[in-house]
Amino acid sequence: MNKQSFLSIFAASVIIASCGNKSDKAPMGGPGSQVKEYKTLTLQLQSATLYNDFPASIQGQQNIEIRPRVEGYIDKIFVDEGAVVKTGQPLFKISAPEYEQQVRTATASIKSAQADLSAAKLAINKVKPLVEKGIISKYDLESAQYSYESALATLAQANAALVNAKTNLGYTTVTSPVDGVVGSIPFRLGSLVSSNNADPLTTVSSIGNVYAYFAMNEKVLLNFTKSSGSLAQKIKQLPQVSLLLSDGSTYTEKGRIETVNGLINTETGSVNIRARFPNPKGMIRSGSSTTVRIPNEVKDVLIVPQSATFELQDKIFVVTVGKDGKTKNVNITVSENTAGNYYVVTSGLKAGYQIVLEGVASLKDGSEIKTKNQNPETVYADLK
Repeated sequence: MNKQSFLSIFAASVIIASCGNKSDKAPMGGPGSQVKEYKTLTLQLQSATLYNDFPASIQGQQNIEIRPRVEGYIDKIFVDEGAVVKTGQPLFKISAPEYEQQVRTATASIKSAQADLSAAKLAINKVKPLVEKGIISKYDLESAQYSYESALATLAQANAALVNAKTNLGYTTVTSPVDGVVGSIPFRLGSLVSSNNADPLTTVSSIGNVYAYFAMNEKVLLNFTKSSGSLAQKIKQLPQVSLLLSDGSTYTEKGRIETVNGLINTETGSVNIRARFPNPKGMIRSGSSTTVRIPNEVKDVLIVPQSATFELQDKIFVVTVGKDGKTKNVNITVSENTAGNYYVVTSGLKAGYQIVLEGVASLKDGSEIKTKNQNPETVYADLK
């Protein structure tokens, strides 16, 4: 290689190396190197309504078993299962001819007793003047008087027998004792029934008001009733409760807690509670599975949107932003019950902390971000 060629190659190498150094030392720029902006929120103390939900079972105000009071065969069934009935409305007709016969026999006995009574009265009227004239002794008059009283008692007995026979005959028509809804009917036409049957003819549930039965944890109960006063006074002070139906909708009528069982179940640590709900349209039926929702007003608490949190190993985290613009993942503890789509923070945060509202799961500890602080009224718009 001659000297001129060597110098040419060396010059080209220097130029290439120089270009490479300029690329390495170029300042960072472009879209990929810009600090990304995130929506943030400066925490303030808030007031909110929390909700405690409890699975509940519904029972009618009265669930009355309809049982026959006489023995016989079912002759007619006037209603169907699920029918709405009124007090006194016929439900079943039981065929029991013996009770009709008893009515006829008692009616005949009354007529016979009335005839005997008339005869005894005639005997008194016949004997009385003879006694007064001294023709016969007073003994005959007393005997006639006793016969009259006996006939009078026999008539009273016959009347009582007729009333009893009519009562038994009336039992052959089974009527509804209350306004309500008919339950299942296990018997059919021709079935032999009596008061000794294990199953009732049916059940009528009075559902003008319904009761929701549910269990509440002892700790939660204490939170609701820790104010001063007797338990009865505390129950009256409890807020109205809502009922969530099986389809997730909220029942239009509000209810009230009426009773709290005096004994705590030692196995579950819970106490049974009953709430009453008006049911004017009969929409809620006995046996339904629902949820009782109890509101609880809280004041001066820290609340964060659930969308601003992420979970890791069963722990809940938020991302805070320091004054230097760098992020930090903070583990928080929250209340068991929520305020809609928000968590009530019990520890881990303080008022004045700035948290990231979006994309928190992708942010690493120590990331530098640009903040865009949001109006709290906008963030908590659906909280109230």
